[in-house]
Amino acid sequence: MTLKEAILQAKEKKVALGHFNISDIAAFKAIVSAAGKLDVPILIGTSEGEAEFVDIQVAAKMVEDMMGETGQPIFLNADHFKDLEKAKEAARSGYDSIIFDAAKYPLEENIAKTKEAVEILKDINPDILIEGEIGYIGESSKLLDEIPEGASIDEAALPTPEDIKRYVEETGVDLVAPAVGNLHGMFKKAKNPDLKIDLIKRIGETVDTPLVLHGGSGVSDEDFTKAIHAGMCIVHINTEIRIAWTEGMKEALEKGDQIAPYKIFPEAQRRVEEVVEKRLKLFSGLV
Repeated sequence: MTLKEAILQAKEKKVALGHFNISDIAAFKAIVSAAGKLDVPILIGTSEGEAEFVDIQVAAKMVEDMMGETGQPIFLNADHFKDLEKAKEAARSGYDSIIFDAAKYPLEENIAKTKEAVEILKDINPDILIEGEIGYIGESSKLLDEIPEGASIDEAALPTPEDIKRYVEETGVDLVAPAVGNLHGMFKKAKNPDLKIDLIKRIGETVDTPLVLHGGSGVSDEDFTKAIHAGMCIVHINTEIRIAWTEGMKEALEKGDQIAPYKIFPEAQRRVEEVVEKRLKLFSGLV
């Protein structure tokens, strides 16, 4: 199964692929294990910072080796790459998809930059899927006190279905992530804003290009289900698993005087796996 086939299958079934970021082996093993239990395809993401820490080629090799070992459909995505040179490295290293993120720019500039990226990256690997983002939703998977500067959840300020249709047609992206009331990160003391489900429906009726929901951490289960039924084919989760990883590490370190990393990391792995399994059940319609 290719990533394109997995996405189209999800779209037909009105389910979504789960996308989870990694920066260490514990989270990687947790995500793969959860997907294996449920027998569903999985997307592993590395942001520019995560890819720099793990190493782009190491991440690609990890996924390749794990697929060979487990037989699972595991796909690797370069998440929110803004540097075209780094995106080119990911394309050469065997990533299945790349999100080229120019969402902070005005629409005209976003279109121009994304179109250039699509042409260059497809020249390196014609089969790689390129995703574009339209509408700024913040940039960091972290705990928030307030809406990130420059981001908006007011529908009047969000891209319209017509904007997205133009963006897709002029850039040639394979996937598109529209701003629909979602935000990167989670609020510390409140749930994230509700998604604009009607807007998602109208976008899905306007473009055939598969839709991707970023900033999934903190979104309600009800909104996830509605958004997927309305057309979202991939859902990104990062902050939630970062929190789970941190809580697992804290618990392991507080248990005693253990200093062997391989005896500390399993608790982080367990916590991440719990979160991922719960999310995958929801996204796959298994609850």
